[in-house]
Amino acid sequence: MRWRTVRELFYPRRASTQTWMMLTFAVFVGLAVVGVGLYSFLVLRGQIGEAERATLRDQAARFAVQLEAVPDRASRLAVGAQIAGLTNVDVAVATTDEVLGDFQAGGEAARTDGGAFFDSPEVAAALSAVDHVGFAERAGPGGEERLYVALYRPESGLLVRLGEPLPPLLVAIQRVQAVLAVGMALALVLALLGAWLAARRVTRPLQAITRSAQRINEGDLDGRIQVKTRAAEFQDLARSLNHMAGRFRNDIHELQRMQRVQNEFIGNVGHEVKNPIHAVFGYLEALASDSLAPDQRKKYAHKGLANLQRLNSLFSDLIEIARLEYREDMIRPTTFDLQDLIEEVGEMLEPKANEKMLELAYDNPSLAVHADRNRVRQVLTNLIDNAIAYSDQGSVRCRMRRHLDKARIEVVDTGRGISADHLDRVFDRFYRVDTARSRKEGGTGLGLAIVKQILEAHGETIHVESTKGRGTRFWFELPLAPAGGDGQVAEAVAARA
Repeated sequence: MRWRTVRELFYPRRASTQTWMMLTFAVFVGLAVVGVGLYSFLVLRGQIGEAERATLRDQAARFAVQLEAVPDRASRLAVGAQIAGLTNVDVAVATTDEVLGDFQAGGEAARTDGGAFFDSPEVAAALSAVDHVGFAERAGPGGEERLYVALYRPESGLLVRLGEPLPPLLVAIQRVQAVLAVGMALALVLALLGAWLAARRVTRPLQAITRSAQRINEGDLDGRIQVKTRAAEFQDLARSLNHMAGRFRNDIHELQRMQRVQNEFIGNVGHEVKNPIHAVFGYLEALASDSLAPDQRKKYAHKGLANLQRLNSLFSDLIEIARLEYREDMIRPTTFDLQDLIEEVGEMLEPKANEKMLELAYDNPSLAVHADRNRVRQVLTNLIDNAIAYSDQGSVRCRMRRHLDKARIEVVDTGRGISADHLDRVFDRFYRVDTARSRKEGGTGLGLAIVKQILEAHGETIHVESTKGRGTRFWFELPLAPAGGDGQVAEAVAARA
């Protein structure tokens, strides 16, 4: 089996967090358990076994030295029987040709088959090994497990075999190994159970977050991510995701609103352009007729020019809005007398107010402001002109006063007023409260939109209040001129005051 296949078996490419955590716990805990088991079964047991073999080999060497010191066979057998009788060690003495004696622990002589003796694994190993020592762990005459060592002495031709029961420490280790095996299995099971519980505590909040994110992805933008957990990290994550979702929701709503405005704007531009173009075509076709009377020809020419002028005004306003929207350098603030500008605009529009028998009032104390004079002139002209156009009787007043650190300008009329459902959109491009009357007045529907753009470029806002049938009030603010500004303007303002 290839390594990649084994790796994917334990760590699949796609799995749940709970599965990943359980696999991780199982691998690491399993490695720890296997390490302890290997140390217990192999290293520790091997070390103790090696120590026991060394001890038994030393005993065999000392016993062999004692036997070599004895000259005759009978004396050697007596020494072997004595050692077996005084200890729990089985003692066997032999040469390479025959077994001289075999004594069980306690000194009792054993009936030994010479062939079986020499075929035993420890004797065969001793006769063939370089160091002439052989070991074997096997059942003794009584059936119990015993450790045997055979030592061959080539100088004297003497072969000694000792066998003793497994040491208590080694037996205890074998029992400990069994307990450890059970304990390791339980540890692995408990580790998996703990991993499952821990993974469940971790994955449940993540699953809740995933479900909430899926609902948001499916279009439920008003949904919120709710996590029932005491973990601060998950609570912080849920708050961050809710904050992010809120921002995305607001951005999406704004994009949707902008798309609606854009679609409406494109439709309005097409409609506003199409009408005068059709009118111009009609008047040109009429002018091409040879039978047209001179007075009618003059009338159609004037109407065609009027529609062309309307188109020119429309495109001029559109270009103006685009320039204001995309170029910040279109605003060039200077210090000037605001009342002087109001009087200039009032004098220009006073004939139009007189034609409708409206009172146009614009008397105010002088006040120096810091703004773009030409742009403010556009704002005042649009607002006062609109107030005159949509007022049939009464008055139009342009009032100005100091308000905190700014100058507040108000244009108030007693005209037709605007209903509440139109107030939020009066500054939209091409939006008209009364479409028929607005076109009759000759406007492009962009005047208030330009006013809004100019004031926003100054960092200010245009406000409107109106009551249907009683009139309308537009107001905005401009920053006052800084102290020690233009000396000439300051002197002019002081002189007027």
